[in-house]
Amino acid sequence: MNIILLAILSLGGIGAIGALILYFASKKFYVYEDQRIAQIQEILPAANCGACGFPGCSGFASALAKADTLDNFYCPVGGSATMDLVADILRQSVQNTVQQIAVVKCNGNCSNRAKTNYYDGASSCAIASNLYGGDTDCSFGCLGYGDCVKVCPFDAIHINDATQLPEVNEDKCTACGKCVKACPKSLIELRKKGPKSRRIYVSCMNKDKPAVAMKSCKVSCIACKKCMKACPFEAITIENNLAYIDDNKCRLCRKCVPECPNSTIIELNFPIKKEKVENV
Repeated sequence: MNIILLAILSLGGIGAIGALILYFASKKFYVYEDQRIAQIQEILPAANCGACGFPGCSGFASALAKADTLDNFYCPVGGSATMDLVADILRQSVQNTVQQIAVVKCNGNCSNRAKTNYYDGASSCAIASNLYGGDTDCSFGCLGYGDCVKVCPFDAIHINDATQLPEVNEDKCTACGKCVKACPKSLIELRKKGPKSRRIYVSCMNKDKPAVAMKSCKVSCIACKKCMKACPFEAITIENNLAYIDDNKCRLCRKCVPECPNSTIIELNFPIKKEKVENV
């Protein structure tokens, strides 16, 4: 009987000592998890697109909870509304971020940029770009194989069957930037969406000399500087035979648009200008 009692006491003592060890170990190695992380995750869009610069919404939520300020944080998918909710949870203020949208800077469709050869390889812009310049004389233009379409998680960009160029759906685009990274020709740019979705930009990336560029595409920029001279806000610069409009300086006056001899400058969502009728 004493042996049985001794065994029970021994096992009980070992169990108690083990429990104490586990208790102190749990206190020693306890990892505190900020409850705000879960709250932030609930309001994030769960797109996990990485546009915020973090590996998914979980990583973004953790970074937000640890941050002293929200100045350098933004969720392109959720937008300002989501960031306002995050600010409420963290009891911080958030800067108003300008909404952006992807724009395709190539207007070299089939009628503007004639094909001069035929590509019979993998249907991938990245692969085709590494192999050769493209199936036209413009080595800067869109290849049309839709790498940008494949990476878009929001179904916001598609290849137009008629023009063979990508087109952005303004209602679906969240400016996540995945299409920008996917384009080997750097033809897609994130720009300010603009008031009432109105934007002006140069739809060309051809850096060849004007005579060469004009020969390869009818609507290429020829660096004539007419647009730059017409701009009253110094928003247009010419570099490497190519005009560029800074959307931080542009005031959407549209004075540059009619000056472009090749109609390379695109104006979107503006009302049609009424022609003045002269009294006879």
